[in-house]
Amino acid sequence: MNRYLKLALIGLVASCGGNRNYSAPRDLDNACAIAAERPAYMRAMQQAERRWGVPVPVMMATIHQESKFIGNARTPHQYALGIIPIGRQSSAYGYSQALDGTWEDYLRETGNRRARRDDIRDATDFMGWYMNGTTRQLGIPKNDAAGQYLAYHEGRGGFSRGSHRSKPWLMTVASRVGDRAGTYSAQLAGCRRL
Repeated sequence: MNRYLKLALIGLVASCGGNRNYSAPRDLDNACAIAAERPAYMRAMQQAERRWGVPVPVMMATIHQESKFIGNARTPHQYALGIIPIGRQSSAYGYSQALDGTWEDYLRETGNRRARRDDIRDATDFMGWYMNGTTRQLGIPKNDAAGQYLAYHEGRGGFSRGSHRSKPWLMTVASRVGDRAGTYSAQLAGCRRL
């Protein structure tokens, strides 16, 4: 019995050790509050900004829109006849909601084979990498949160074809992302030293 108790305790401790906190920060409307509650988020975004040149507020606003800062976010399930589950809407996963294929491109191009979409450092590095590529390929400035978001959501090819123009709802969302990036920028400028 003592042996089984030890195994149960080891199993309990091991299961707790691997648990990640995937909950959203408490105040998603305040960049300073996010930075104070989750300093690792700010460090990750600042590191990605240094590497790729994408401003922290642009990444913050995009992550807010894509996952609400929830590390294991997934798209909803789809149902046939309203009751039979047939899979998820897409393969988007993690803070950045990166699709499987785009994530594989990132892993291959950066050599960061151990990166995980549910790790804020990797997710922000991915986002910086993608938006840097968008600037190079499409000429969208890195500080244009709305434009970057449209290309991020539609993919660079879709954006080039103008697929976003036939989606008024998406244009509204992109505008909100741009507004949020502006708000986050002003808030971060007023925060105490981060």
